[in-house]
Amino acid sequence: MEQLAIAMLLYVLIILISTQIIHAVTSESTVETFNSFYDFWLFRLFLNLLGYATLFVPAAILIRYFKRNGYKNKPVTGIFSRAIKLCIFGNEIEPDVEDASSTTKENVPEEKHSNYWKTVILLFCFAGLQGSYLTWGILQERIMTFQYGKTETTPGEYFKNSTFLVFLNRISAFIIALIVITLQTQPRLTAPLYKCSYSSFSNIMSSWCQYEALKFVSFPTQVLAKASKIIPVMLMGKLISKKSYEFYEYLSAAMISIGVSIFLLTSQDVTKHKDSVTNFSGVLLLVGYMGFDSFTANWQGALFTQYKMSSSQMMASVNLFSCLFTVVALIEQGGFVESVAFMTKYPTFIFHAVILSLCSAFGQLFIFYTISKFGPVTFTIIMTLRQAFAIFLSCIIYGHPITLLGIIGVAVVFFALFLRIYCNQRKKALASRRHSNNER
Repeated sequence: MEQLAIAMLLYVLIILISTQIIHAVTSESTVETFNSFYDFWLFRLFLNLLGYATLFVPAAILIRYFKRNGYKNKPVTGIFSRAIKLCIFGNEIEPDVEDASSTTKENVPEEKHSNYWKTVILLFCFAGLQGSYLTWGILQERIMTFQYGKTETTPGEYFKNSTFLVFLNRISAFIIALIVITLQTQPRLTAPLYKCSYSSFSNIMSSWCQYEALKFVSFPTQVLAKASKIIPVMLMGKLISKKSYEFYEYLSAAMISIGVSIFLLTSQDVTKHKDSVTNFSGVLLLVGYMGFDSFTANWQGALFTQYKMSSSQMMASVNLFSCLFTVVALIEQGGFVESVAFMTKYPTFIFHAVILSLCSAFGQLFIFYTISKFGPVTFTIIMTLRQAFAIFLSCIIYGHPITLLGIIGVAVVFFALFLRIYCNQRKKALASRRHSNNER
């Protein structure tokens, strides 16, 4: 108990110190000084990380304390102790329960749809994913890059708090996930919930970098950067893991590099600013966006494999921690007051923000449903098409100039992505055929 008391004392000290630091650096004179620099996003990043630390540090101390004191083997005596065990140790499945559930699954015949209904469901998934994420992308660019309230006589105002947008997206996704969990029968949750906080942190950081990057680079550039993230992944795999790749993988990576280079060199609106400082800021944010996004997918995949979580359980758990992280950061920085004041001043922003968060939440549901029905390959093809549509929609709606060579560059990138998908699928089919022949 002494260690627990010390942990709580440290937590209070961290809260007090961080609050004082934030009040000191966010005074009027300091903010005006920092506003004169282009890399002001570093300051906001520091404040966000400081806010997240006020949860991470005491949580890490408490987890260590309960694990070292054998809390896992203690009997459950109430809601509090049950919550601690679920968050830190998870639930263990009793053998008879596990066997019964597996037997039930084996005895239930697999649902078979006719080709007609498969086509209808596939079109439904395609329309849902395209509609959700194309609308989300358009609104994302509108909110972060255009001034609200601007007229011929009065200047407008940009919305600057990316963390608040992340919070709206995550709380709507959390509520929808809870509704799905309530309506559908779920498997027993066995994963320690704190492990979901890692992908939650990377998820909100990825979203934050994505919103902030739009202040420095155009939306088409951001989409192409995401499409080309396979290149650094391959380089890291080669250098760190000594991984070998097939010829078509090198070919597709080279084509992606060429296509992105053509687009960037021929398009005149790839960045909002022409100086090297802001260009470098945009590149760093895009790198952070791709890095955090890659970690999120890999970590969630590991949790799915190890603990057999349902997609809605994963969605609810991750977004629960995301809400906690963003709420703490917003409270410490006064972000709620600032954002509500902006909403009151510009009612149009409320409409944009609500639609943005609903598209993000329903888009997650379509992701999980599409993967469960048609597999990751079909999902990847749909989302690759979505990226191509998003670039051209952004250019048409917001007037990003793009040359014929730029269009060719985009086409090269997406042709390379489809080539990679096709070769991967063909490789798996050949391997499966060889395996079947060997068994005979």
